[in-house]
Amino acid sequence: MIREFVLAAFIMGVGLCMSGMATHLYQWVFRQQAMLRLDGRNALGALGHLVMSFVCGPYIMLQFGWRHEEGGALSMTSMLVSALVAFGWAFITGLMFMSVYVAVIH
Repeated sequence: MIREFVLAAFIMGVGLCMSGMATHLYQWVFRQQAMLRLDGRNALGALGHLVMSFVCGPYIMLQFGWRHEEGGALSMTSMLVSALVAFGWAFITGLMFMSVYVAVIH
């Protein structure tokens, strides 16, 4: 059972690393903040934002958890919920990237 747990943690780590890398690459290339959005000038732009939101989503969700409230304090509930969503999403993203890696390399 520990083997499956380590594999799941590895896949989540891959997903989080790929998400962070894609977020910073997107922000560097396009010179705009990466956010979860579906808008675009045309259908192709909207599709590009959808793909970016899917790949960069775990990293963006982790950033949502660190937002301050009115008094300057961090909300523990917001941090826990965003971390839960981000790590679950990172597992899916990591599984997608790992399956492409295995399919292409092996």
